Amino acid sequence: MNTSRRQLFKGLALAGVGAGTVMSLSALASASQKEASNLKGNIRHSVSRWTYGELPIEQLCQTVKSLGFSAIDLVGPEDWPVLKKHNIDSSMCNGAELNLTDGWADERFHQALIRRYLRHIDLVAEAGYINLICFSGNKRGISPETGLANAVKGLKQILPHAEKRGVVLQMELFNSKVDHPDYMADNSAWGIELCKALGSEHFKLLYDIYHMQISEGDIIRTIRDNHQYFGHYHTAGVPGRHEIGDNQELNYRAIAEAIKEINFNGYLAQEFIPTPLTITGKIDSLREAVAICDV
Repeated sequence: MNTSRRQLFKGLALAGVGAGTVMSLSALASASQKEASNLKGNIRHSVSRWTYGELPIEQLCQTVKSLGFSAIDLVGPEDWPVLKKHNIDSSMCNGAELNLTDGWADERFHQALIRRYLRHIDLVAEAGYINLICFSGNKRGISPETGLANAVKGLKQILPHAEKRGVVLQMELFNSKVDHPDYMADNSAWGIELCKALGSEHFKLLYDIYHMQISEGDIIRTIRDNHQYFGHYHTAGVPGRHEIGDNQELNYRAIAEAIKEINFNGYLAQEFIPTPLTITGKIDSLREAVAICDV
Protein backbone atom coordinates (compact mmCIF):
# COMPACT_ATOMS: atom_id res chain seq x y z
CA MET A 1 0.00 0.00 0.00
CA ASN A 2 2.70 2.49 0.99
CA THR A 3 4.71 1.77 -2.14
CA SER A 4 1.66 2.18 -4.36
CA ARG A 5 0.70 5.46 -2.81
CA ARG A 6 4.22 6.85 -2.87
CA GLN A 7 4.46 5.97 -6.53
CA LEU A 8 1.27 7.83 -7.23
CA PHE A 9 2.48 10.91 -5.37
CA LYS A 10 5.70 10.84 -7.38
CA GLY A 11 3.67 10.81 -10.57
CA LEU A 12 4.66 7.39 -11.84
CA ALA A 13 2.69 6.30 -14.86
CA LEU A 14 -0.07 3.77 -14.36
CA ALA A 15 0.27 0.74 -16.55
CA GLY A 16 -0.88 -2.81 -17.11
CA VAL A 17 -4.35 -2.24 -18.59
CA GLY A 18 -4.72 -3.54 -22.12
CA ALA A 19 -6.99 -2.24 -24.83
CA GLY A 20 -9.36 -5.15 -24.36
CA THR A 21 -9.78 -4.31 -20.69
CA VAL A 22 -10.42 -0.65 -21.51
CA MET A 23 -13.10 -1.63 -23.99
CA SER A 24 -14.79 -3.99 -21.54
CA LEU A 25 -14.70 -1.35 -18.82
CA SER A 26 -16.30 1.16 -21.14
CA ALA A 27 -19.09 -1.27 -21.90
CA LEU A 28 -19.46 -2.00 -18.19
CA ALA A 29 -19.73 1.68 -17.31
CA SER A 30 -22.27 2.23 -20.07
CA ALA A 31 -24.42 -0.64 -18.84
CA SER A 32 -24.07 0.32 -15.19
CA GLN A 33 -25.12 3.89 -15.92
CA LYS A 34 -28.70 2.66 -16.18
CA GLU A 35 -28.42 1.21 -12.67
CA ALA A 36 -26.72 4.18 -11.03
CA SER A 37 -27.52 4.35 -7.34
CA ASN A 38 -30.16 6.79 -6.22
CA LEU A 39 -27.94 8.22 -3.49
CA LYS A 40 -29.57 10.09 -0.62
CA GLY A 41 -27.46 13.24 -0.89
CA ASN A 42 -26.51 13.47 2.79
CA ILE A 43 -22.94 12.30 2.23
CA ARG A 44 -20.70 13.57 -0.56
CA HIS A 45 -18.94 10.45 -1.82
CA SER A 46 -15.51 10.14 -3.42
CA VAL A 47 -12.88 7.46 -4.07
CA SER A 48 -9.10 7.68 -3.85
CA ARG A 49 -7.35 7.44 -7.19
CA TRP A 50 -4.47 5.24 -6.05
CA THR A 51 -6.69 2.44 -4.75
CA TYR A 52 -8.08 1.94 -8.25
CA GLY A 53 -4.79 2.59 -10.00
CA GLU A 54 -5.21 -0.23 -12.52
CA LEU A 55 -8.12 1.66 -14.10
CA PRO A 56 -7.13 4.40 -16.53
CA ILE A 57 -8.40 7.74 -15.23
CA GLU A 58 -10.93 7.89 -18.07
CA GLN A 59 -12.43 4.58 -16.95
CA LEU A 60 -12.44 5.53 -13.29
CA CYS A 61 -14.40 8.66 -14.15
CA GLN A 62 -16.94 6.57 -16.03
CA THR A 63 -17.12 4.12 -13.13
CA VAL A 64 -17.84 6.67 -10.42
CA LYS A 65 -20.49 8.31 -12.56
CA SER A 66 -22.09 4.90 -13.10
CA LEU A 67 -22.24 4.46 -9.32
CA GLY A 68 -24.04 7.75 -8.86
CA PHE A 69 -21.37 10.12 -7.53
CA SER A 70 -18.89 12.48 -9.13
CA ALA A 71 -15.61 12.96 -7.24
CA ILE A 72 -12.16 11.37 -7.19
CA ASP A 73 -9.55 11.94 -4.45
CA LEU A 74 -5.80 12.49 -4.72
CA VAL A 75 -5.67 13.61 -8.32
CA GLY A 76 -2.94 15.87 -9.66
CA PRO A 77 -2.95 18.47 -12.44
CA GLU A 78 -2.01 15.99 -15.17
CA ASP A 79 -5.41 14.28 -14.82
CA TRP A 80 -7.62 17.30 -14.14
CA PRO A 81 -8.55 17.76 -17.83
CA VAL A 82 -10.01 14.24 -17.90
CA LEU A 83 -12.00 14.92 -14.72
CA LYS A 84 -13.37 18.13 -16.20
CA LYS A 85 -14.37 16.31 -19.36
CA HIS A 86 -16.56 14.00 -17.25
CA ASN A 87 -17.71 16.71 -14.80
CA ILE A 88 -15.89 14.98 -11.94
CA ASP A 89 -14.61 16.97 -8.95
CA SER A 90 -11.02 16.62 -7.79
CA SER A 91 -12.14 16.33 -4.18
CA MET A 92 -8.56 16.31 -2.83
CA CYS A 93 -5.77 17.64 -5.03
CA ASN A 94 -2.17 16.53 -4.67
CA GLY A 95 1.19 17.10 -6.28
CA ALA A 96 2.65 19.93 -4.15
CA GLU A 97 4.11 17.60 -1.51
CA LEU A 98 7.70 16.39 -1.70
CA ASN A 99 6.65 12.93 -0.45
CA LEU A 100 4.99 11.52 2.66
CA THR A 101 8.02 11.73 4.96
CA ASP A 102 9.60 15.15 4.22
CA GLY A 103 7.00 17.57 5.52
CA TRP A 104 6.14 20.73 7.40
CA ALA A 105 7.29 19.52 10.83
CA ASP A 106 10.92 19.71 9.72
CA GLU A 107 12.30 23.16 8.88
CA ARG A 108 14.83 21.68 6.46
CA PHE A 109 12.08 21.16 3.92
CA HIS A 110 10.31 24.50 4.27
CA GLN A 111 12.04 26.33 1.44
CA ALA A 112 11.18 23.66 -1.12
CA LEU A 113 7.67 23.16 0.24
CA ILE A 114 6.84 26.86 0.28
CA ARG A 115 7.91 27.23 -3.34
CA ARG A 116 5.93 24.19 -4.46
CA TYR A 117 2.78 24.98 -2.48
CA LEU A 118 2.57 28.62 -3.56
CA ARG A 119 2.64 27.46 -7.17
CA HIS A 120 0.22 24.59 -6.59
CA ILE A 121 -2.28 26.77 -4.71
CA ASP A 122 -2.54 28.83 -7.89
CA LEU A 123 -3.01 25.71 -10.01
CA VAL A 124 -5.77 24.42 -7.74
CA ALA A 125 -7.56 27.77 -7.66
CA GLU A 126 -7.31 28.28 -11.42
CA ALA A 127 -8.75 24.81 -11.99
CA GLY A 128 -11.71 25.67 -9.77
CA TYR A 129 -10.90 23.18 -7.02
CA ILE A 130 -10.66 23.74 -3.27
CA ASN A 131 -8.76 21.08 -1.30
CA LEU A 132 -4.99 20.56 -1.40
CA ILE A 133 -3.33 17.85 0.69
CA CYS A 134 -0.24 18.34 2.83
CA PHE A 135 1.75 16.24 5.30
CA SER A 136 3.59 16.74 8.56
CA GLY A 137 6.35 14.37 7.48
CA ASN A 138 8.44 12.30 9.87
CA LYS A 139 9.85 13.26 13.26
CA ARG A 140 13.50 12.25 12.79
CA GLY A 141 14.12 12.96 16.47
CA ILE A 142 12.13 16.20 16.53
CA SER A 143 9.81 16.50 19.53
CA PRO A 144 6.06 16.95 18.94
CA GLU A 145 6.28 20.47 20.42
CA THR A 146 9.13 21.51 18.11
CA GLY A 147 7.45 19.85 15.16
CA LEU A 148 4.29 21.80 15.87
CA ALA A 149 6.19 25.08 16.08
CA ASN A 150 8.02 24.27 12.85
CA ALA A 151 4.78 23.46 11.04
CA VAL A 152 3.17 26.70 12.22
CA LYS A 153 6.17 28.71 11.07
CA GLY A 154 6.20 27.13 7.62
CA LEU A 155 2.48 26.98 6.95
CA LYS A 156 1.99 30.63 7.94
CA GLN A 157 4.12 31.53 4.94
CA ILE A 158 1.64 29.99 2.51
CA LEU A 159 -1.72 30.31 4.31
CA PRO A 160 -2.34 33.95 3.32
CA HIS A 161 -2.00 32.95 -0.32
CA ALA A 162 -4.35 29.99 0.19
CA GLU A 163 -6.88 32.30 1.83
CA LYS A 164 -6.60 34.78 -1.02
CA ARG A 165 -7.13 32.08 -3.65
CA GLY A 166 -9.89 30.21 -1.79
CA VAL A 167 -7.86 27.02 -1.33
CA VAL A 168 -8.04 24.86 1.81
CA LEU A 169 -4.89 23.06 2.91
CA GLN A 170 -5.66 19.70 4.50
CA MET A 171 -3.03 17.84 6.53
CA GLU A 172 -3.58 14.10 6.60
CA LEU A 173 -3.36 12.20 9.87
CA PHE A 174 -1.53 8.84 9.56
CA ASN A 175 -0.90 6.05 12.02
CA SER A 176 2.76 5.50 12.90
CA LYS A 177 2.12 2.05 14.37
CA VAL A 178 1.57 0.04 11.18
CA ASP A 179 1.80 2.05 7.97
CA HIS A 180 3.91 5.19 8.47
CA PRO A 181 6.57 4.72 11.16
CA ASP A 182 7.84 7.97 12.73
CA TYR A 183 5.13 10.16 11.15
CA MET A 184 4.60 13.30 13.23
CA ALA A 185 0.84 13.89 12.80
CA ASP A 186 -0.11 10.45 14.07
CA ASN A 187 -2.86 11.59 16.43
CA SER A 188 -5.79 13.97 16.28
CA ALA A 189 -4.69 16.02 19.32
CA TRP A 190 -1.46 17.16 17.62
CA GLY A 191 -3.34 18.09 14.47
CA ILE A 192 -6.02 19.97 16.38
CA GLU A 193 -3.37 22.00 18.20
CA LEU A 194 -1.89 22.88 14.82
CA CYS A 195 -5.29 24.04 13.60
CA LYS A 196 -5.75 26.19 16.69
CA ALA A 197 -2.29 27.73 16.34
CA LEU A 198 -2.88 28.63 12.70
CA GLY A 199 -6.41 29.91 13.32
CA SER A 200 -7.53 29.79 9.70
CA GLU A 201 -10.58 28.25 8.04
CA HIS A 202 -8.24 27.50 5.14
CA PHE A 203 -6.32 24.91 7.13
CA LYS A 204 -8.06 21.68 8.15
CA LEU A 205 -7.25 18.07 8.98
CA LEU A 206 -7.85 15.15 6.68
CA TYR A 207 -9.21 12.75 9.27
CA ASP A 208 -8.35 9.28 8.00
CA ILE A 209 -10.66 6.96 9.91
CA TYR A 210 -8.54 3.87 9.19
CA HIS A 211 -5.36 5.48 10.48
CA MET A 212 -6.97 7.03 13.55
CA GLN A 213 -8.66 3.76 14.53
CA ILE A 214 -5.20 2.19 14.66
CA SER A 215 -3.64 5.17 16.45
CA GLU A 216 -6.28 6.06 19.02
CA GLY A 217 -9.78 4.66 18.35
CA ASP A 218 -12.80 6.52 19.77
CA ILE A 219 -13.73 7.58 16.24
CA ILE A 220 -17.32 8.78 16.60
CA ARG A 221 -16.77 10.83 19.74
CA THR A 222 -13.66 12.40 18.22
CA ILE A 223 -15.65 13.43 15.14
CA ARG A 224 -18.51 14.84 17.21
CA ASP A 225 -16.23 16.80 19.53
CA ASN A 226 -13.74 18.11 16.97
CA HIS A 227 -15.52 18.19 13.62
CA GLN A 228 -14.78 21.90 13.15
CA TYR A 229 -11.16 20.96 12.54
CA PHE A 230 -11.83 18.11 10.11
CA GLY A 231 -12.28 19.07 6.48
CA HIS A 232 -12.20 15.66 4.80
CA TYR A 233 -12.55 11.97 5.67
CA HIS A 234 -10.98 8.75 4.36
CA THR A 235 -12.21 5.20 4.91
CA ALA A 236 -10.73 1.70 4.96
CA GLY A 237 -11.31 -1.49 6.93
CA VAL A 238 -9.31 -2.25 10.08
CA PRO A 239 -7.25 -4.40 10.11
CA GLY A 240 -5.85 -4.80 6.62
CA ARG A 241 -7.03 -1.63 4.86
CA HIS A 242 -9.50 -3.55 2.70
CA GLU A 243 -13.28 -3.39 2.29
CA ILE A 244 -15.38 -1.69 4.98
CA GLY A 245 -17.96 -4.45 5.43
CA ASP A 246 -18.74 -6.77 8.34
CA ASN A 247 -15.38 -8.57 8.37
CA GLN A 248 -13.54 -5.68 10.03
CA GLU A 249 -13.89 -3.84 13.31
CA LEU A 250 -15.33 -0.44 12.33
CA ASN A 251 -19.05 0.28 11.97
CA TYR A 252 -18.90 2.60 8.97
CA ARG A 253 -22.65 3.08 8.77
CA ALA A 254 -22.64 4.48 12.31
CA ILE A 255 -19.60 6.62 11.52
CA ALA A 256 -21.31 7.99 8.40
CA GLU A 257 -24.40 8.76 10.50
CA ALA A 258 -22.21 10.75 12.90
CA ILE A 259 -20.71 12.67 9.97
CA LYS A 260 -24.20 13.40 8.65
CA GLU A 261 -25.37 14.60 12.07
CA ILE A 262 -22.70 17.32 12.19
CA ASN A 263 -23.96 18.70 8.85
CA PHE A 264 -20.60 18.07 7.20
CA ASN A 265 -20.51 19.41 3.64
CA GLY A 266 -17.12 18.08 2.58
CA TYR A 267 -16.23 14.68 1.16
CA LEU A 268 -16.06 11.16 2.54
CA ALA A 269 -13.61 9.32 0.28
CA GLN A 270 -13.25 5.54 0.07
CA GLU A 271 -9.55 4.66 0.40
CA PHE A 272 -9.67 0.90 0.95
CA ILE A 273 -7.66 -1.54 -1.18
CA PRO A 274 -10.21 -3.79 -2.94
CA THR A 275 -9.52 -7.50 -2.61
CA PRO A 276 -11.28 -9.02 -5.69
CA LEU A 277 -8.99 -10.03 -8.54
CA THR A 278 -11.29 -8.86 -11.32
CA ILE A 279 -12.15 -5.29 -12.29
CA THR A 280 -15.85 -6.10 -12.00
CA GLY A 281 -15.30 -7.39 -8.46
CA LYS A 282 -13.32 -4.31 -7.47
CA ILE A 283 -16.10 -2.05 -8.75
CA ASP A 284 -18.64 -4.10 -6.81
CA SER A 285 -16.56 -3.48 -3.68
CA LEU A 286 -16.72 0.25 -4.29
CA ARG A 287 -20.47 0.09 -4.91
CA GLU A 288 -20.98 -1.75 -1.61
CA ALA A 289 -18.79 0.71 0.32
CA VAL A 290 -20.70 3.70 -1.01
CA ALA A 291 -24.00 1.98 -0.10
CA ILE A 292 -22.77 1.40 3.47
CA CYS A 293 -21.87 5.08 3.89
CA ASP A 294 -24.91 6.50 2.10
CA VAL A 295 -27.00 7.29 5.16
